[in-house]
Amino acid sequence: MSSRSRTVVDSPYGPLTLVATDGVLSALYMTEQRHRPPQETFGEVADREDPPFAAVIAQLDEYFAGERTEFDVPLRLHGTPFQRGVWEQLLMIPYGETRSYGQLADALGKSGASRAVGLANGKNPVSIIVPCHRVIGSTGSLTGYGGGLDRKQRLLVFEGAAGPAPAGTTTAGASGAARATASDTLF
Repeated sequence: MSSRSRTVVDSPYGPLTLVATDGVLSALYMTEQRHRPPQETFGEVADREDPPFAAVIAQLDEYFAGERTEFDVPLRLHGTPFQRGVWEQLLMIPYGETRSYGQLADALGKSGASRAVGLANGKNPVSIIVPCHRVIGSTGSLTGYGGGLDRKQRLLVFEGAAGPAPAGTTTAGASGAARATASDTLF
C-alpha cells in the first residue's frame, strides 16, 4: 500500500498543497482547483523539510524568484496511459512558449483529439511543475485552466508567453523558468 503525505506552502498564486506518494511528489494543487481530490486523500501532514518537500519548495521558490529554468524533482504521476502521454507532452513545452490543444494531440499522433487532450490537461495533478498553463486555444485564446483563467494569465505573463495581465491583476514576476524533465518522471 502506498504512503501519502502532504504540506502546504505559500506562493504568489495562493497556497499550494504538495502531496507525496512513497516519498515522491505526486500532486501540486492550488486552492479551489478544479478536479482537486478531497483533502483526506492527501495523507498525513508532513514537515516541510521532509523529502521530497524541501527540494520541491526550494525549486518553487527559485522559480517564483525568476532564478530557475527547469524543475528537476522526480514526479510520480497517476493517470490513464493517455493522460500520462499528455502530461509527458506538457513537460516538453519550453518555458515562455505555449502550445495549442490540437498541437498536443498531433504530437501524440491523435489528430482531432484536442478535446480529449483538454480533459487530460485539466486533470494534471502537478500544476506549475507539469506546465498545463502553457496550453492555449487554437486561436491563441486562453481556455480552461483548473486553477482559474486569472492564474493562467498571470503564469503566462510571468513566463513571458503572454501580453500584460488584465487590469486589476498582478503578476508574480517578469522572468524565470520551469520545466521538469521527462526523464525525472515516474509514471
